[in-house]
Amino acid sequence: MADTKKFHLPDLGEGLPDATIVEWFVKVGDTIRLDEPLVSMETAKAVVEVPAPCSGKVLRLAGGPGDVIATGTVLAEFEIDPSLPQRAEGQDTGHHHGPPKGAGAPAPEDGGKVVASDDGGVIETEESSGDAGTVVGAMEVGDRVHAEQASSVGGVKAMPAVRALAKKLKVDLTRVRPSGEGGVVTMQDVKQAAAAGTARLGAAPTPARAATAAGTAPPPGVAQRTPLSASGKPMRTSPPGAAASGQPEQLKGVRRNMARVMADAHSKVVPTTLADDADIHAWTPGNDITVRLVRAIVRACKAVPALNAWFDGESLTRTLHPHVDIGIAVDTADGLFVPALRNADVLDAAGIRQAIDRLRAQVEDRSIPASELGGYTISLSNFGMFAGRYATPVVVPPCVAIVAAGRGRHQLVPVMGGIETHKVIPLSLTFDHRACTGGEAARFLRAMLDDLALPQ
Repeated sequence: MADTKKFHLPDLGEGLPDATIVEWFVKVGDTIRLDEPLVSMETAKAVVEVPAPCSGKVLRLAGGPGDVIATGTVLAEFEIDPSLPQRAEGQDTGHHHGPPKGAGAPAPEDGGKVVASDDGGVIETEESSGDAGTVVGAMEVGDRVHAEQASSVGGVKAMPAVRALAKKLKVDLTRVRPSGEGGVVTMQDVKQAAAAGTARLGAAPTPARAATAAGTAPPPGVAQRTPLSASGKPMRTSPPGAAASGQPEQLKGVRRNMARVMADAHSKVVPTTLADDADIHAWTPGNDITVRLVRAIVRACKAVPALNAWFDGESLTRTLHPHVDIGIAVDTADGLFVPALRNADVLDAAGIRQAIDRLRAQVEDRSIPASELGGYTISLSNFGMFAGRYATPVVVPPCVAIVAAGRGRHQLVPVMGGIETHKVIPLSLTFDHRACTGGEAARFLRAMLDDLALPQ
């Protein structure tokens, strides 16, 4: 009887309990060789390509695209082919079901080779380092960047992240003209094809639509929605308490981890919020609102270092930071990302704008490295670019403060001799009251208001 091997989903280095299947590169009955691409999995940070742990025939695959697989459970099963390359017995990866207590998980440097585990342990690399970070609303703890390579599936060369984007935008990769080196389809190729509508997935009419187009009745049992009742009268709405229709949607990837992080933060922080309006009437033309907010936060951090800090609630220790790294909240359809604007305290206005634009672009195409998604010292949410005046943003440990800027408006301001109309920006400052006093938070907010009142 041929030997079989069960392959368990490894810990992909995100510190998360599960991952979502994006695309299988094989099907049941196929023969795959050791370390060839097996499946791409989406985690809270990236789409990671998982290699085959052995050579042999695929006997079973545990789910399809979109299914959530728990770390450590069976992902695939193989029938070992002794005539093909196998990992030597002495080539033990040393995997386990998580990093040793008190130690960070290893993080591969760029170019590190990913080695598959068959016991649900950590995927290890030839080179590793530890650097854990927290991400507001998106990442809990993560400390590695996976080196991804374009794989050829169905005659199309593309990175796993590009395939995930194409699936999301309903773009047929076989109809996209590649512009990357060696005929690789890039993110930009997919976006352009989606915008032009030249590579839409086959949109053959469904039986119901085809029947309607042909003037025939829909198949029995297919419910037809209509604003009229059977008697021709307007349909009544459902009474309060009636069960909602539709199917529950399982959270995946970034949004799934965002839910975990928010719940964890809610249980660990003692939040208090102060709010005020920044008068920007004196601003000269050309001021960039986000850049000015960043500068105001930097100057407030220098004036009141207590809010530019990390706090450990278990040991009751506080770390004040001499530098200012600001987590910039970026809202996407997949969930909330918070990349770190590093060294904001030494950047000029042009440098701040360039750095923000780069981070937003990397978040949009999911190319941002894991090292950019954590380790910041304070956070900024500029939600006012959409709507809203004041907020109570969530502080995610180990940070102790987050600034939120609302939608700018004009209001009447009493001045000597009368009343003027000034433009103001609503500010909300939420801080962990275990680590900061109300006086420190108020002085921090005052420093921001003073800086924002300057003409430039």
